[in-house]
Amino acid sequence: MRTTARLLTGTALALATLAIGAHGVHAEDVDSLEIFPSTATPGTVIIVNITICGTGGRGVGDARALGVEEFKLAPGTHKEVVGGQFRVPDHAQAGTYAIGVKCNNGRHASGDLVVRHHSQQPSGHVNTGVGGSVGPDTTKIAAGVAVLATAAVGGTLLLRRRASGAQDR
Repeated sequence: MRTTARLLTGTALALATLAIGAHGVHAEDVDSLEIFPSTATPGTVIIVNITICGTGGRGVGDARALGVEEFKLAPGTHKEVVGGQFRVPDHAQAGTYAIGVKCNNGRHASGDLVVRHHSQQPSGHVNTGVGGSVGPDTTKIAAGVAVLATAAVGGTLLLRRRASGAQDR
């Protein structure tokens, strides 16, 4: 039992170390731009954040592919984050648009914004296998109640037997 526990613990630690190492490499990939939301409809306000401009840095954002003027980036509430925002124009066509940022320190980054129209939004039920987005199934409910009732009766009988001392040792 202890050998199995040690094996599982060692494996979990090794996987955690690999995950942290991979995350560290990704964190140094400074060419990525955080765009929220990354999928939007016309009229949505887009927030852009980046850390490569440095503490207290500033920059300029470029969303001209969407027909938006340059937007300014300024220090945010976190000292290492520089951010800005713009609005997706009402006339924007559906598609993927490159958004760029150039910092005053000369560094630059880019990311993609996907524009969809309301008619392109997903609709309907999500079939994940969990939850109740589809009507209840009375057969499954009855089966679940029967299983719970059986477990409750069995547990009660077991507890009464233990309490009376009828259990063999």
